[in-house]
Amino acid sequence: MTIPIRNYRQPVLSVQCPKCQREPGKRCHDEHGYIVPTHRERFRAAMKESCTAIHRFLNWLRIERGASENTISNYERDVWQFAEWVDKPLAQAERSDVQTYIGELLASGMTGRSAARKVSTLRTFYKILFMDRVVSADPMTAVRLPKAEKVLPRFLEPSEVDGILNPRATTAEDDLGKYLVRRDMAILELLYAGALRVSELAGARLVDLNLIDRYILVRGKGDKERIAPFGLRAATALGTWLAMRPLLTKDSPWLFVGRWGGQLTRQRLWQMVRGRSQGVGRNVSPHMFRHSCATHMIENGADLRTVQTILGHADISTTQIYTNVSPGWVRKVYQKHHP
Repeated sequence: MTIPIRNYRQPVLSVQCPKCQREPGKRCHDEHGYIVPTHRERFRAAMKESCTAIHRFLNWLRIERGASENTISNYERDVWQFAEWVDKPLAQAERSDVQTYIGELLASGMTGRSAARKVSTLRTFYKILFMDRVVSADPMTAVRLPKAEKVLPRFLEPSEVDGILNPRATTAEDDLGKYLVRRDMAILELLYAGALRVSELAGARLVDLNLIDRYILVRGKGDKERIAPFGLRAATALGTWLAMRPLLTKDSPWLFVGRWGGQLTRQRLWQMVRGRSQGVGRNVSPHMFRHSCATHMIENGADLRTVQTILGHADISTTQIYTNVSPGWVRKVYQKHHP
């Protein structure tokens, strides 16, 4: 799905002749010597002004809120998409522009949940501009968030997890291939055992790992740190990877590295997980291992508070969604406590 972008041949900036105080025309050029800006000049001026406002916003996210680089990147992308669509400086956007933008997002096939996230970004953006007096009025006032449909987490069955973590055979033909297989198995084990987000795993450092006590220190949303425990099986896979890791790199601070010793990106981790999970016949994402860990723990009797702590959720209501995908757990609790 593509984000709706307006036709750039439309006017970008409303300009006025300094003499007539109206939209300039041929008469202004002939009588006043006023040169009408071209569309390209108007567009560049709009983008320059918007760029300044966006940089102000990103600095606030980084310094005042302490947001992670992943969060900042997502916010920046959302604001720039609106800037490209609105065809004028962001400080000149009006409520009607935002409402039309939301309508076009939904009409293009975007889910209400995704559209609501983009609108939430714009709310924060214009709130900062209004506080800094960059805009005299907040265009997000009285703009309602699109209705976000409730989507239950997708998770793997225990048999599917076992099939991914215990492949029958590998196609590695050389030493490098064998190293990468061991690395990938350690990644998959840690994703499932520690319920890590893909950004947390990509940012994991070697010094954050404690194999003896079997836990890893990760930095989650908002750069908040938490301790993610893991079991013996994951510890064994990590130990095997660490024994091979010096053959790829000795200087990199990252726990998991690529074939050239650099940090693995989130995109590369997505590709790896999808490739290693082809045998289950489903489109598997890294986050499904996190959902699977939470769901399986609840089904095996873990209380919500413990699962909340392991997942790093700030609000337990976020964790409660896993009770909806685990009817077996609800049935056990009902049978245990109902007279």
